[in-house]
Amino acid sequence: MDPKFLLAIALALPLCAQVKITQPGKDKISVEIDGKPFTDFYVGPGTAKPYLHPLRTADGKVVTRGFPMVTDIPGEAHDHPHHRGLWFTHGDVNGYDFWANEESQPGAGKGKGKVVLERVDKFVAGKKSGTISASFAWKIPTGETLLIESRKMTFYSDPQLRIIDFDITLSPQQQVKFGDTKEGMFAMRLAAPLEEEQPKDIAEPKRTGKMVNAQNKTGEKNVWGKRSEWVDYSGQIGGAPVGVAVFDHPSNPRYPTYWHVRAYGLFAANIFGLHDFESDPSRDAGLTIRPGQPIRFRFRVIIHPGDVNGAGIRDAYEAWVATK
Repeated sequence: MDPKFLLAIALALPLCAQVKITQPGKDKISVEIDGKPFTDFYVGPGTAKPYLHPLRTADGKVVTRGFPMVTDIPGEAHDHPHHRGLWFTHGDVNGYDFWANEESQPGAGKGKGKVVLERVDKFVAGKKSGTISASFAWKIPTGETLLIESRKMTFYSDPQLRIIDFDITLSPQQQVKFGDTKEGMFAMRLAAPLEEEQPKDIAEPKRTGKMVNAQNKTGEKNVWGKRSEWVDYSGQIGGAPVGVAVFDHPSNPRYPTYWHVRAYGLFAANIFGLHDFESDPSRDAGLTIRPGQPIRFRFRVIIHPGDVNGAGIRDAYEAWVATK
């Protein structure tokens, strides 16, 4: 076969891929699904922690808050500037805050940590899925590294859903304690229409959200601080019902996780916050790990049309955990 023909096929393959992943610059990696933008993964030196922003439905609706990356979206609350898209950090690691760690925020405890890109190991496009693998150092102000994070994110092609699988391993470089605080860990901040309650000082857009967990409990009062295998948070954007589900894998530490979910759109899974979640200062959900004792977390995020029942979230969870 003509070598020129083979080269033409090779060059055309990325264009045919249903999940296309590119790195337009040092600061971000872009993900496109079925010819449409899905999200960008921000990893540059100007970020205090890596994050995905924005996250979109299959038909292009943005389900995450724009602030602080975008400041002119009507109706958005400009609180919690550390709530950037979707991220993974914790508020107390050896006393350092890797959660509320923006430069604009005052430090507490021993100060603020920073999650720094070590390298992008690889990114791979594909017809059914694509992956990003990268390594990060969790650093404290002295320059010391507490943890090395190895992260693999897999993005799937689907006509109606947007699905991301996260596989994250934290390897301690010295003795590390995750302190007991609600400020963590696998998290996102949802768009204003998906919030549960209407802020008194913001008239539009209408807040339509409803959170539901695997035990069929609804609303912040019944879901916040409770353990559950999954939580779904859905509402309406532009008059169309959409939602976001987060699944906790049975192999994760302390499964099923506790949930730090708020009516104002914070959506987080966190196993390290018992004295907050149970309003009991005597409880300590801290965890100490040492070199050679890595911990691994796996999560799935599904962005879907419809509500929790219409999207079949319970069945989707069971199917996910049944896969090897």
